[in-house]
Amino acid sequence: MDLEGVREALLRRPFEPFSIRLADGRSLAVRHPEMVAVGKRRIVVVLPDDSSLFIEPLLIVSLDFNGEQPAKRNHRKKDIT
Repeated sequence: MDLEGVREALLRRPFEPFSIRLADGRSLAVRHPEMVAVGKRRIVVVLPDDSSLFIEPLLIVSLDFNGEQPAKRNHRKKDIT
């Protein structure tokens, strides 16, 4: 996953809590946008126990909203007829 997808999820208004699903099977709950910092090459997630986790974008399998994976956006322009 690219970092832009994480940025978009954090900037949604109203904010919708989501989980970051990782390749190793872990799922990290993001209940507030300030729990995640997005850098140029990785993200940092602050966990409930106040520890932090640095994550490489290649390890992110999906972002799940309310237990469901969001539909992928189609970035192609549609023909208007």
